[in-house]
Amino acid sequence: MSRSHKANHYGTLVERKAGERYDLELDRCSWHDAKRPDGTPVEIKAAMYRHADGQPGTFKLYSKYHKKLRSKNGWYIFGVYRVRGRGIEVLDWEMRHSSRLPKLSRHGGGSHRDTYQMKLWIDTIFNFEDR
Repeated sequence: MSRSHKANHYGTLVERKAGERYDLELDRCSWHDAKRPDGTPVEIKAAMYRHADGQPGTFKLYSKYHKKLRSKNGWYIFGVYRVRGRGIEVLDWEMRHSSRLPKLSRHGGGSHRDTYQMKLWIDTIFNFEDR
């Protein structure tokens, strides 16, 4: 399985766990992953705590979808995980209104999904001591 397929697989596992934890209805449309019981959209972002090379993970956001989430008064859920066997262990969660993110800037990778990609390092959301 390629690295991108693994990331997608682990991200899906984080989405399922977030749905259970936060009582969300998973509703994977193009710009959000779930809805709260009141119908508010939620985008779920997953990042691996440390990659095999020791580098910390990043959350990838897309400008077009972020703007739409903001216009709908939506939320983000950030989950940091580590791989455990064929599954994952979520180390920490943060639910944050889309208006309360650190300053976002374009990632040098260019456009993706017809929009610009932005990256947030996990330490911009979480304060981890080395675990």
